[in-house]
Amino acid sequence: MKDFEMKKLPSETSNCYWISINTLDNRIPKEINLNGGKWLIFVSKDNVDKLWKKIRLGTILGFLGYKSKVSTAKPNPNATDKKSHVICVYTYDSNDKKDVMKVRKELKELGIKQEICFKTNRATLEGKYSKRGHKNICKYRK
Repeated sequence: MKDFEMKKLPSETSNCYWISINTLDNRIPKEINLNGGKWLIFVSKDNVDKLWKKIRLGTILGFLGYKSKVSTAKPNPNATDKKSHVICVYTYDSNDKKDVMKVRKELKELGIKQEICFKTNRATLEGKYSKRGHKNICKYRK
């Protein structure tokens, strides 16, 4: 479900797993790019709505990647912690370290100071999740 269609916040939404938003930039990939990836930001239920508002705006304005999404209150079988949410901030090319780190810098400016993981789309499509026992799924940790 697209974020602009949603009237509820992530912590209050339970009819879908994700709320997503795209940048206004026209370079949004038409299909999944295996070299693309996303920063994974784990956040408590108490803070998810406030942080999502910041990331949503940063994505729309083009300061972050081409797309961001946030998990909702609907229980997800891939979730590692039922007491937290995950926000994913997507980048075009995981091999473009300069761009990936630019997005990380912007996330720090939004207040995300803790170490976070960058996971490639390839790893996700291969079903690599820490909950399933996979190790070293992060291409970058910053």
